[in-house]
Amino acid sequence: MSEAWLDELRWTEDGLIPAIAQQADSGKILMFAWMNRESLRLTAAEGYAVYWSRSRNKLWRKGEESGHRQKVLGIYLDCDEDVILIKIEQQGGIACHTGRESCFYRQLQGEQWQTVEPVLKDPEAIYRKS
Repeated sequence: MSEAWLDELRWTEDGLIPAIAQQADSGKILMFAWMNRESLRLTAAEGYAVYWSRSRNKLWRKGEESGHRQKVLGIYLDCDEDVILIKIEQQGGIACHTGRESCFYRQLQGEQWQTVEPVLKDPEAIYRKS
């Protein structure tokens, strides 16, 4: 299979592209992450979101520890060819490592960030090591 489509993207100097995960049925933005060429190729090939972890410097299959995988329903490129939008079906209803539906759970109210989304599952229970 040709990978010419990957050459059409405007990657950062360090070979990354921003990726936004959006719940397909509701349109809610669930998270932001980075992708490199390999993670985007794997995402398209496998049908589940794979990101690049800058902090761990390795591929990160979303849900590999939590089980909250992201089934890919569509991959979109913005007009400037430098941002990816992935329309997904969030398995388990939790995208954030804090146990919330979305990573965007704080809202600026006045001059303070206020938590506006509840924890759906305690992160200790999600990431408990066997």
